[in-house]
Amino acid sequence: MVTQKSTRAVGLGRVLIAVYALLALAATGRSVFQISTQFGEAPLAYTLSALSAVVYIVATVALIGRGQGWYAVAWATISFELAGVLIIGLVTVLDPELFPHDTVWSFFGRGYGFVPLVLPVLGILWLRRQGRLTGASRGETGAGETATDAGTTR
Repeated sequence: MVTQKSTRAVGLGRVLIAVYALLALAATGRSVFQISTQFGEAPLAYTLSALSAVVYIVATVALIGRGQGWYAVAWATISFELAGVLIIGLVTVLDPELFPHDTVWSFFGRGYGFVPLVLPVLGILWLRRQGRLTGASRGETGAGETATDAGTTR
């Protein structure tokens, strides 16, 4: 029995997955350390760091996974990540006192070289490309039709 790899786990997709995995590891390590040693100092910031770690882990797994279900999970987590980094980034710029300690998404991911800001944009572009490629390989012509259905009248 031959198992098939995700079509997203090749080429640039492999690089994207590797960066997501690295960020998942970094965010997890940071949040575990912060929560276990300094949680009382900034519970909101450290909880958000843990949330971002979970998002990066799930996004990594979803990008590796096969099928439409994992594709949908990847879209959901990466979209959530983009919203999180934009919202938390904006809040930390406008009212830095709200977050006395940085989160992964503070100041648009400044502490991580702005990778948290750029990564979801690249992830969404990659998923859009993969969706078009997958649709083309199934013979879709648009509006859910397949190439064999396109010429038929109903």
